Amino acid sequence: MKTTQPIYLFSISSHPDAISVNSLDITFLKPTIDFSNYDYLIITSKQTSQALTQYDKQTYIHLPALCISQQSAKAYEAIGGEVLAIGEGYGDTLVQKIQSYPKTKRWLYLRAKVVASNFVEVCKKDGYLIDEVVVYESQCSQDILNVTVEEDAILIFTSPSSVTCFLRKSEIGVRNRVIVIGKTTAKALPKNIDYIISQDKTINGCFKLLNKV
Repeated sequence: MKTTQPIYLFSISSHPDAISVNSLDITFLKPTIDFSNYDYLIITSKQTSQALTQYDKQTYIHLPALCISQQSAKAYEAIGGEVLAIGEGYGDTLVQKIQSYPKTKRWLYLRAKVVASNFVEVCKKDGYLIDEVVVYESQCSQDILNVTVEEDAILIFTSPSSVTCFLRKSEIGVRNRVIVIGKTTAKALPKNIDYIISQDKTINGCFKLLNKV
């Protein structure tokens, strides 16, 4: 829906109808990994698939991946990988997925240095075999730290880190309207902020909500 209000999208992706503000600068790491030790991968971001391209494809591409969202699944498929199953856009939904497989299966969670969900801890306490390897780290971009938004702007946040980085130097005003991409992102907002949450965990899903803010 058309709106006369400025729309700010805080994400590492962009959208033609928004003022797109890159929220994070990504640094890829390349720790030594013996992929032959595992049956499945766990992938919770597009950046994980980017990090995988640093490795010999033949060492990992045979491993099906449990992906957190449609977007992370598409990213793994784009490099030739097979998707095992897809979560609902946030880490807590992966617990039930993992628990549907035998405890003898060996999982490798390729992750960021800082993560928002403790789903791995929950599953490991239940006896599941999950190793974690940090393959990238992120920090707040200068773009999001320096941004100035209009008082009546619509703000779209696509990750908890995008909220955290924005709030380091800025505030969400009383006339701002907020859309978030999922429950985990919503938890990062100050408690006094009203917001609308996208049930479709995509940027396009957030834009479909513009007529409700």
